[in-house]
Amino acid sequence: MLKGFTLPKSPFGQAALTPPPPWHYSGDAMGVEFWADPGAVAATLPPGLSPDSKSNGRAVMMFLEWQFTAQDDEYLDPARYQYREAFVLLDAMYRDMPVRWCPYVFVDNDAALARGWTQGFPRKMGSIFQTRTYAAASPAAAPLMPGARFGASLSAHGQRLAEARITLRKPAEDRLSLFGRPTVLLRYFPRLAAGYRDRPAVNELTMLITDNPTVAEAWIGDGELNLPEARGEELHVLAPVAIESGFRCSLSYSVTDLRILEDHSA
Repeated sequence: MLKGFTLPKSPFGQAALTPPPPWHYSGDAMGVEFWADPGAVAATLPPGLSPDSKSNGRAVMMFLEWQFTAQDDEYLDPARYQYREAFVLLDAMYRDMPVRWCPYVFVDNDAALARGWTQGFPRKMGSIFQTRTYAAASPAAAPLMPGARFGASLSAHGQRLAEARITLRKPAEDRLSLFGRPTVLLRYFPRLAAGYRDRPAVNELTMLITDNPTVAEAWIGDGELNLPEARGEELHVLAPVAIESGFRCSLSYSVTDLRILEDHSA
């Protein structure tokens, strides 16, 4: 019997792109909270979600560096299980529940791509970078202190898709507002067979479940965000009309489950 949590299936299961849960993540994140055009936000929403009239286009763009492990010390294979990510989250409503919807996300690792598709993240391949902080003092160390500056970028297929800058002002007094809403995703796998292409094999509105979420060394400050127009992409349509703030933090969580909100596959 062929084994493996994801493709490719193989005799021993070692060729699979990613191991089965539980999945554990630790990383550093920076981002910018902003407002996009409410009409542009509403246009990205799938069936089951509606615009949040109170937040009126509120969004966040995040850049992350992750280290991953499952149950077999995968983190000791950093070439396979470290990756970088950038995504945008938009305020929305699921019935009467405030949520955040993820329409676009990029990673630089195929194992992360497979895990994301399994959850419902619409991951694509990209090139993501962000300023790192180091303990040894240096002009290049980017220490966590008032006035420290951090930058991040996202590119794909030779085109720049996002640029961000933040200036730290003070430690955050809470867990940051961006973690106050659950994230909703769309698990969607189409059929290729003729006559079935409008009947996807999987079409599920899902909610991300995170176990033991932890935020450390969270700072807030000023933010800048530029989303240039790029051929073959639509991220630029969500360009900021106003900036709220920038932030930087370390975070961790685990994934063992997924909540299916609505199944439209049939």
